[in-house]
Amino acid sequence: MKQRKSDILWKVILEEVFADLLRFIYPDADQVYDMERGFRFLDKELAELNPQPDEEKDSRFADKLIQVYHRDGLEEWVLLHVEIQGDTHDRDGFAERMYTYFYRIRDKHHLLVSALAIFTGQDGNDMPARYSYEYRGTRLTYEYPTISVQAFSDDDLDNSANPFAQVVVAARIRLKEGKVSEDELLNLKLLAARRLFAKGFETAKVRSILNFLRNYVLFEEPETNRKFDNEIRETDKTGVMNTLEYVKMEGKEEGREEGLAEGQRKAVLALLANTEFSIEKIANILGLSPAFVVKVNDESKVRK
Repeated sequence: MKQRKSDILWKVILEEVFADLLRFIYPDADQVYDMERGFRFLDKELAELNPQPDEEKDSRFADKLIQVYHRDGLEEWVLLHVEIQGDTHDRDGFAERMYTYFYRIRDKHHLLVSALAIFTGQDGNDMPARYSYEYRGTRLTYEYPTISVQAFSDDDLDNSANPFAQVVVAARIRLKEGKVSEDELLNLKLLAARRLFAKGFETAKVRSILNFLRNYVLFEEPETNRKFDNEIRETDKTGVMNTLEYVKMEGKEEGREEGLAEGQRKAVLALLANTEFSIEKIANILGLSPAFVVKVNDESKVRK
């Protein structure tokens, strides 16, 4: 059976390609934003503003709040909202969710806020770009930019030099699950991976997008997953698989032989040593709790 946490996959990849996402949306992004200054991902601040704090976490959505700086020093908070399952029957509820986050951020922090909605479902082109309220002469309209993965042609995405376009490619392939044969889906996924390798992006970015593609588009049969991995091993001349997915798979294998906790510990140590990923990101990638990753990290420092 297929198992994936789409919201987590989106949250991780958005951190990896956020600068590229800004460039994908805004042609003048490099003139406006100080990319060299970096970004701060405000997960804690966003969690405190949850419009439905008493409800269980809704995996249909991947929300991110990011602190960015303009080249003139101006601070801006970017509210990213990824709608994952194409739940178009709740159009009004989605728009209100966007507005609720916006006004709570403005009310609490009094900062400039921009927003963006990314729609990954089949009907993304029909999802709302505004929230409207009207009652007895009181009117309110809140508008925000939107991106639907269905709005782009294959040629436009294939010809794009922007890494975020390859994330969109993966999201579009995901929509073909259950609509094409297992072999056709395998061929589409392999084609996307090979084109990703051919783009000439930096190794870390290729690794992140490949990881997203591997885990976001899944096959019904485990054997098809193995076929994909084997093909990628033969294609990969850069070694991008060696410091992320291979580490994860090796950790699982060791877990069978030495005990699951020990295998997980070794996988965490490998990512801590070979990447600059945050504690949360490592936990998300390996499907572990942040507390476990912190514990392994602390123990490794003591041993040194």
